[in-house]
Amino acid sequence: MSLLSILKKSNTKSLFTTPSHDGKMCIYHKFYQWYRNDISEVDAYNPQEALKNAENNAAKIYNTKSTHFLTNGSSSGIIAAVLTCCQQNDKLLIWDNSHPCHKNAGLLSGAEIVYYSLNKNKEWGIYEPISLNSLTNYLDKYSPKAVIITSPTYEGLVSDISSIKKLCEQYNARLIVDEAHGALYPFSDKLPQSAVPFADFTVQSLHKTAGGINPTALLHCNCELNPEKALSMISTTSPSYPMLATIEANINFLNSKKGRKCINELITNIKDIKSQLGNLEFYGDDVTKILIKKSGMSGYQLSELLYNKYNIEDERTNEVSTMLLTGIGTTKAKLNRLLKLRKI
Repeated sequence: MSLLSILKKSNTKSLFTTPSHDGKMCIYHKFYQWYRNDISEVDAYNPQEALKNAENNAAKIYNTKSTHFLTNGSSSGIIAAVLTCCQQNDKLLIWDNSHPCHKNAGLLSGAEIVYYSLNKNKEWGIYEPISLNSLTNYLDKYSPKAVIITSPTYEGLVSDISSIKKLCEQYNARLIVDEAHGALYPFSDKLPQSAVPFADFTVQSLHKTAGGINPTALLHCNCELNPEKALSMISTTSPSYPMLATIEANINFLNSKKGRKCINELITNIKDIKSQLGNLEFYGDDVTKILIKKSGMSGYQLSELLYNKYNIEDERTNEVSTMLLTGIGTTKAKLNRLLKLRKI
């Protein structure tokens, strides 16, 4: 039985259990259906078994040793992966400008944090992926127990994870990939190669590009280590089953014919828009991150113009360029609004 099927069932028992709203008292009426489906972990239909079934099915879809549903964002997946790999005084190699959860994971594990730096692309104002030569130097000098790589970057630059994994193996280092912004990668050959088949642990945020609700995410494991103990240490014992069910539905959609078609249509529509905006420059490996710049204009000036004149809000801006984030909920009609930028 799946999580989705459990939530569809009508429980006729009198539940003297949590949650206290009893599925009937709805304090915030816009979420009426959510309250009705907010079951307890002690529900008679055994949602814990249904969750395990859903995660096992996800592992088959992603071809992993295990895939775990996260309802506290990719940050919890990074922390669980580090806790699984590192013990007190082990060295953990992370980017010096990485997401705060990378450092927090090291602190919680008791590992000694070692930072690596990335070269900055001055033409675009963004960081480039780490080179194999640079990573080799860090591995050789510090012998870390684990390495965290952010790929793709926020702006859509992707690392050579296959080669990085082989390099890490030479130094007996575990590879953890923060692929929070790459949740669509396993479902389209028109997008960069996902880290999931290569890394020991890969974390993906479903809510960033794949249509999930905040803050749903996934932790993929493709090694002999088991992150369940670490996850139990940082996760609630009273999870939101409606939220977990949305993860199951999200993965099933991405893996369906309809979902893959939706992703490929998004890519086609973005490429079509780009071809009509010859007055702008584009950059990046991931087409769903529309990184743009305009000659004679700073990134901040471009961002302000987009917001004030064209009613377009960007996701991220630096001194040179501006990034517009898209996902499977980005319609062709929404993308067509960018055609106004031909007048810039």
